Amino acid sequence: MERFENRVVVVTGAAAGIGAATARRFSAEGAIVVLADRDEPGLQDAATDLPGERTMTHLTDVADHHQVTELVAATIEAFGRLDVLVNNAGVVTGGPITSAEPADFEQVMAVNVGGVFHGCRAALPYLIQTKGCIVNTASVSGLGGDWGQSIYNTSKGAVVNLTRCLALDHGRDGVRVNSVCPTITLTAMTGSMADDEARMSRVRERIPLGRPGEPDDVAAVIAFLASDDAGFITGVNLPVDGGVTASNGQPDMR
Repeated sequence: MERFENRVVVVTGAAAGIGAATARRFSAEGAIVVLADRDEPGLQDAATDLPGERTMTHLTDVADHHQVTELVAATIEAFGRLDVLVNNAGVVTGGPITSAEPADFEQVMAVNVGGVFHGCRAALPYLIQTKGCIVNTASVSGLGGDWGQSIYNTSKGAVVNLTRCLALDHGRDGVRVNSVCPTITLTAMTGSMADDEARMSRVRERIPLGRPGEPDDVAAVIAFLASDDAGFITGVNLPVDGGVTASNGQPDMR
């Protein structure tokens, strides 16, 4: 499939994990892809196997609105248009709020929420021109609570509702705004968990499909939401969770 031939896609947090998989997916479907991240070596690695004539990297800290504005401006200067923005960059910190430092809260909110805000604000004038779309990476942690994740869950809950609000505000402009809500996905961010067999056994037990997510699982859904196949879908926070949110939370009593 080449659903995105001649379309320009910006992916933040593209140096690894879901972001890198998303860049690969869009590129495989014909897109011109701009990979953005604050990890320069990771960016270069992620771009290595992508077609040079359809790939650009841009060192960007999404918590800094000036850098995000520069990212969008560089994209327009290089390619003349913007069709899809994937706000994927994110960080996580765990533990109860009583042991958290204010700096922990500020960093997570600056990246996870501020990065989405800055990206949407900078990109929307160009997306309105192309009748493009935005896909945000939220989380099932934005749809319900987790133990010991109050800061992270707060940030992802904000992304979920920001997605809805932007969909309302810009639907008449022809811009669709959706989010994906992954469960635990095997990336560098969850690496320590993946190495703990006892914890992974609990994860597999909790997920109806019996396994954690892979970056490519999420990338495929991001590409769907950005495609014309999803042309009448906006304001949706779509779980990509192997069935986790199908449960009401009670244990398996069979």
